[in-house]
This record gives sequence, C-alpha cells and structure tokens, in this order.
Amino acid sequence: MAQVCLVGSDDVNLRYELLSRETARNALVTYDLREPFENTLQLETVSLGAAVALLNDLNWYLVRFTDAAFVKVPSISESEWLSRELATAIRDDEVAPDETGRFLMVYGIEESEVASEEDEEPASQKLVEPMLLTRTGETIPEYDLREVADTLVVRVTESEFGA
Repeated sequence: MAQVCLVGSDDVNLRYELLSRETARNALVTYDLREPFENTLQLETVSLGAAVALLNDLNWYLVRFTDAAFVKVPSISESEWLSRELATAIRDDEVAPDETGRFLMVYGIEESEVASEEDEEPASQKLVEPMLLTRTGETIPEYDLREVADTLVVRVTESEFGA
C-alpha cells in the first residue's frame, strides 16, 4: 500500500477545488479521503505505481491548487514521505529506494489554536514552512525555523534539494 498526501496552496480550499471539478472528482471517487493537516488531502492506493499514476491524472489540478504532493511507501520508509518527483523516479527505476534518504525537506507541524475551552473539536494540525536538510548519519538536524509540535520528513531528489 502507498499513501498520497496533497498539500493545498494557502489561497485555496483544496478539498473544494478538487471535488468541485468533475474530472478530479471522478479520479478521487474510489478513495477514502482524509485531512490529516489543515488544507491537505490524504488517501491510500494499492502501490507506488498507482500513487504516481493518480498524481499524473490529477496534474492539471495539482499545478493550480497544491504546493506539494507526497507519497509514503512502507517498504521504503515507515515514517518518511517521498516527494512526487522522487516517487516517480523510483517507480521508473531511475533511483534505487535505498539511495533516497540523503536529501530531505522537513515540514514543521504546528498545532492550530482551539477556538475555546468548550470547543469539543480537537486542535487541528498545520504544516508550516519546510526546511531543507541533508542527512549525514543516522539522525537528521533538528527543525529550527520555529517552535513546532512535530515534524514531517519528505525525501526529495538532489535536483529538488538544489533548486
């Protein structure tokens, strides 16, 4: 199984934009859509190939409404995501999965404020500005752009890292 996470641009409501358009809605209709972070959509596909194919099908919308698209494949990493470009390179056998852990983009995960104490909704989480890091050993440098509750690690290609 592979998971896909789409991160919406700040100025759009990603769920609305994708589901209000017939072609995107038809591509997503068979998936259980979740929103693990504010303005994101996450779903599960059967494989890395299916995840990349879905992202390719949605490309027109992704270019217009998202800041990023990630894929998580447990056979590559249980906790780290792959950028869309890296997932495509692995699928196309251009990069070996075991050669993907050096270049990273680490997002902060910030807890959103709860409206009031009576509010029964749990605090939602929001992805905040990514930081580029290079893994040189078993650990990665700490996210230090701001105080965050946690981080989300995305493996990227060398060209994405240098861009």
